[in-house]
Amino acid sequence: MINKFKATADGMFNIYEHSVRCSLGKGGVRPAGEKREGDGASPLGIWPIRYVFYRPDRLSPPQTALNVVTLSPDDGWCDDPSSPFYNQHVKLPFAPSHEKLWRDDHVYDLIVVLGHNDDPPVSGMGSAIFAHLARPDYSGTEGCVALKLEDMQAFLRVAQPGDAIEIHI
Repeated sequence: MINKFKATADGMFNIYEHSVRCSLGKGGVRPAGEKREGDGASPLGIWPIRYVFYRPDRLSPPQTALNVVTLSPDDGWCDDPSSPFYNQHVKLPFAPSHEKLWRDDHVYDLIVVLGHNDDPPVSGMGSAIFAHLARPDYSGTEGCVALKLEDMQAFLRVAQPGDAIEIHI
């Protein structure tokens, strides 16, 4: 596999040879084996792209060869390490701890689900590692990779099934 996409700890995201600004975890980056639920760190490693969510009331479907799923108000992601649904997409209402994917801010208008700790999920090793939209000030994420909308759209136009994002020092 040729790794075309790399997010680096200095806040750059490479799309082939082109670099754009990104933000990573507010807790920095750390080896995947040291990643823990809620630590705010982005896990170092190469993470396969699973699929893309988009919010249809705010955006048109992205132009991409990747599998695209329409986001709805009842979409969530389980972040409860004690749940059998840990680090999985869930439908709300959902009793265990979870993150709502339909948000008032715009950071989840486009979500690229990355294959971190999902095959199979290991309790407490981190959940919901996504590529999503950056806040205007590029403030740190909870462990994800964040890009501005135009850069995310450019990335999605060239991403192919089987591609991955590397989070690197």
